[in-house]
Amino acid sequence: MKDPIHEIKDVENPNYLEHLYPKEGLPKFGWDAPPGDMPREVWLTETTHRDGQQGGLPLSSKTSLEVYDIICRFTGESRLIRQAEFFAYSEQDRASLEGAVSRFRDGAPIEPTTWIRATRKDVELIREIGVKETGMLASASDYHLFHKFHQGGRKAGSVQYLEALEACLDLGIRPRLHLEDATRADPAFIQNFIEASETIASRYEESLSPKIRICDTMGLGLPFENIPAPRGIPKLIKLVRDAGVASENLEFHPHNDTWMIMANCLAAIMAGCSAINGTCLGKGERTGNAPLEAVALHLVGMGLVDERGIDFTALNRLVELYQLFDQPIADKYPLFGRDAHRTRAGIHADGLNKMWRMYAPFNVPEILGRPLEVSITKDSGLAGIQFLIKQHTGQLLEKGHPEIKAASQWIQIQFDSGRQTAIEWEEISSQLNLKNLVS
Repeated sequence: MKDPIHEIKDVENPNYLEHLYPKEGLPKFGWDAPPGDMPREVWLTETTHRDGQQGGLPLSSKTSLEVYDIICRFTGESRLIRQAEFFAYSEQDRASLEGAVSRFRDGAPIEPTTWIRATRKDVELIREIGVKETGMLASASDYHLFHKFHQGGRKAGSVQYLEALEACLDLGIRPRLHLEDATRADPAFIQNFIEASETIASRYEESLSPKIRICDTMGLGLPFENIPAPRGIPKLIKLVRDAGVASENLEFHPHNDTWMIMANCLAAIMAGCSAINGTCLGKGERTGNAPLEAVALHLVGMGLVDERGIDFTALNRLVELYQLFDQPIADKYPLFGRDAHRTRAGIHADGLNKMWRMYAPFNVPEILGRPLEVSITKDSGLAGIQFLIKQHTGQLLEKGHPEIKAASQWIQIQFDSGRQTAIEWEEISSQLNLKNLVS
């Protein structure tokens, strides 16, 4: 019997799988072959000023425009985020919208659009604002169709939606039909309603052809190929595509109620959807919207977006802004949370000291503008102290250095005395004689 160890061959140089994990870029998918239905071009649309505000963000006209400016800086010249939707009901909302329209006319990269209910009355609201496209709420499931309208049912709802659609087309504004609760809708209704809307739109210019937004309103969609529509996102996308909707006219708007939001976004793209709608940092109704910074990371990995021109560091200001709103993101929120790149384990700190890539998913300081960090706990060991001293003084001391030993003893006393919270550099540095930090 062969000794298994003989089957393991040593190599002269390490294989860091650079084609998947480039030293200076974002991770790549490394497809065997891209999915055949995946569009060649994919982009994002933004709903902070509608769903984010609806979900609790206290946006004034001034702060709304600051958020808009931040996502424009994030997008840069990449054309990553192409549209942002705004409410149009209150004076404050209209002031925000008009400010964004003015910025867009002056060259900002993100086109403002509106969100209205699919009624003739709401269409009149946006007649003079100057937007070229509007979203229209068209609830699709029988949960809504039978209980939202005075005379409930699919016919009553459809008549109202299609009358509003026609009024919108008459004004030369392109409609974007938001099929609310699509993952609980009868597939036959979705197909029939799309065909009816296309029949009406066929009497108008092709440039006004309606877009369709598939809304996973309660976060119930599943990303698997073998789940039928409406709950299976791949088959739901295929159903809409088969109804005649081109990829570039199809958008996906998911929520995160059952933790499937990112998987569903990627499944929608691979099935033929060109646009994902969400918010930067995921702020939105209930559990939130698709976090666009995370979708962007994976679009780069899929080879659909060039990361050059995207400024992820711009979102650090959005993190600060939400903190000021008393709407902070969670400490461990991926990518941009306070502790997203903070380790408390000694073995991880030791790895960071020896080769930072060991415990970093990519070049976080360069791409996100956020440091790799260590907080000291009872489990951090000497390596954690080493890391902090190097981070703040530039010197990597030996573990046996007197200052490291002294700091370690002080830390041990803290935890032996019952301390439960982590120790940060500010406290440790007060225990060090910084003049003696010579290895």
